[in-house]
Amino acid sequence: MTIFSHPSFARHEHVSFIQDAATGLKAIIAIHSSRLGPALGGCRMHAYNTDDDALTDVLRLSESMSYKAALAGLPLGGGKSVIIGHPGTDKTPALLEAFGRAVEHLGGHYIVAEDAGTGAADMRIISRQTHHVTGLADPQRGTGDPSPNTAYGVFLGLQAAVQDRFGDTSLQGMQIAVQGLGHVGMRLCALLHEAGAQLWVADPLAERVRQAQERFSAHVSTPEQIHCTAVDVFAPCALGASINDHTLPELHAAVVAGAANNQLLRPEHGDLLRQRGILYAPDYVLNAGGLIDVYYQQEEFYSRTRVRAHIERIPTTLAKIFATAREQQMATNRVADRLAKTMLL
Repeated sequence: MTIFSHPSFARHEHVSFIQDAATGLKAIIAIHSSRLGPALGGCRMHAYNTDDDALTDVLRLSESMSYKAALAGLPLGGGKSVIIGHPGTDKTPALLEAFGRAVEHLGGHYIVAEDAGTGAADMRIISRQTHHVTGLADPQRGTGDPSPNTAYGVFLGLQAAVQDRFGDTSLQGMQIAVQGLGHVGMRLCALLHEAGAQLWVADPLAERVRQAQERFSAHVSTPEQIHCTAVDVFAPCALGASINDHTLPELHAAVVAGAANNQLLRPEHGDLLRQRGILYAPDYVLNAGGLIDVYYQQEEFYSRTRVRAHIERIPTTLAKIFATAREQQMATNRVADRLAKTMLL
């Protein structure tokens, strides 16, 4: 099978495979579209089971970044990168610098930011070898960490989905299951708790679960079972494909709205959610707050007010998608994809 016949290849403009023997770097950079501007997207570091898993992930993520930027109204294209390796044991400054040289070689067509397995400190190291990086900790341009604004956008989008499904934006007493307590998931829990929601949580790391119990009086489930919880809203905030052939029939929530990328294993799972009467908030619309943040971090004068104002457009975009889906009897993910593709023509 060639890259062009790969199931997740969606007419990507460019795919780079990078290997550096001296540092052990194995990475892939995928640019899906530069129609609206340079491709900006995070660098994920993960110990993938196979190289094909890594390729599938970067292809799917870069495509969704194109759609995310388009529907967020940003002059950006869609790109993503993955480094194959465990971020806790395989990451070294030399490896990150080698990756930075690969980014620089693309001449600005791809701009890298942090993602799962990387952070602002890693972006600082990568910046030793390339100027095409954002998300750096800088007093003039924000903290470098986009996760608070990602969580804020997801919170607003979740509220919009609740209003559409239940007729009220209030989350007081709403039962919500959060799968994944990383930087975004934990911050989302804080916002939901403050709004009066009752929380069920799950994460592979016991310490994160303990913190959520203490801070938010959260009920505890497991990553494998939390989707089965009888709640109002299921919020996937871990890795993708949480809605699949196995989990979808077991869902009890009326709304799926979370921060994870590529929550649907296949587009058809959006159709099945609609058939079951479950409202799905398309993930790349909901979680655009981080991309909005790092876009503004590129400007000379970073404005938190402008960032927040831009993120607060997310509920309006979602409301349009929900209304169109009802009118045209379509799944919400199909509507969002169609809108984004129209903007990329």
